Amino acid sequence: MEKLGYGPDNRLTVKLAARNIPIARDPAILLNDQLKTIYIDGELDLIDTALWFPKMMRRDYAVALGLAASGVDDPDQQFYQNYACGSALNVTGYCNRAMEELFDRQSIEADQGKRKELVWAIDRQLQEESARPIIFYYSAATCHQPAVKGLTIMVNSIYNGWRMEDVWLDR
Repeated sequence: MEKLGYGPDNRLTVKLAARNIPIARDPAILLNDQLKTIYIDGELDLIDTALWFPKMMRRDYAVALGLAASGVDDPDQQFYQNYACGSALNVTGYCNRAMEELFDRQSIEADQGKRKELVWAIDRQLQEESARPIIFYYSAATCHQPAVKGLTIMVNSIYNGWRMEDVWLDR
């Protein structure tokens, strides 16, 4: 920032947009605080959920903390949804055709070790290109009581697999 002319006496002021719900607002507050250490003063711009998604689709923001949640924890879903050219949820407008070829390569890689290496290389390059910087990772979990039987927890998501036709209480 100092090479760009910013410092303690010349701070950059930006509006930091975030959805006005705790899961988005709280990290935005923390990000705002951390930006101060590099001479950026953020003004928190809290947006109601009904207005948030249209704002993102219009790319009507300077800086935004957007959550990129998904129901499937798989690189295919994340890469194609958030970084592929022309994807509706690629709100930054990032487009790199060579990167999309890497998305395809990792998608068809049968060796899980090789696929993991490709995924990490893709992620590293996306971060280096600031395609959509990752500020934090949200953690969630699923738990149940011992009397719940027949519940299958999916290996790639906590959000799917909740069909209850095979679940029963053993009491």
